[in-house]
Amino acid sequence: MDKKKVILGIDPGSNVMGYGLIAVEGKETKLITMGVIHAKGYGTHYKKLQHLFNRVLHLVETYQPDEVALEAPFYGKNVQSMLKLGRAQGVAMAAALSRNKPIFEYAPLRVKQSITGMGRASKEQVAYFLQKIFKIEEMPQELDATDAIAVAVCHHLESSRPIKTAGYSGWKDFMKKNPDRIKQ
Repeated sequence: MDKKKVILGIDPGSNVMGYGLIAVEGKETKLITMGVIHAKGYGTHYKKLQHLFNRVLHLVETYQPDEVALEAPFYGKNVQSMLKLGRAQGVAMAAALSRNKPIFEYAPLRVKQSITGMGRASKEQVAYFLQKIFKIEEMPQELDATDAIAVAVCHHLESSRPIKTAGYSGWKDFMKKNPDRIKQ
């Protein structure tokens, strides 16, 4: 019998951070919970970070996830926004790491592609696919929550793929392994 694995997915944000937890047992994946952590109104940027850290730590201690998957920040035009986003991701990582939870990161394009098959899918498209997969009746207003579920599902899909044992590391490797197929 397969062991149950709980994955916490996080969509980092300095004002709104999405979170979602899934449980995987065998071939069955279930939604545990999802939501958002609001940091707006907590004063300084540092107070917001403290609030985000405490809330993520609470999630880790309450649900005891086996692994934590985060969406990696992507570079936009505003360097200050990128810095704040990176800090928010960092406090989420620190909260999980403080309880010895392994961390995994996924690029936004990879997350979207794993859920919808399209790397450029919209938040609404990702939410729609997740609604169908998990039979969610009432969708959250803020799609940061469904984005976090998408990160958790992406991690599950990526980590459950069998490791490639055959294949080629490049053209030279192909030629070395297939001398009879190469015309001189």
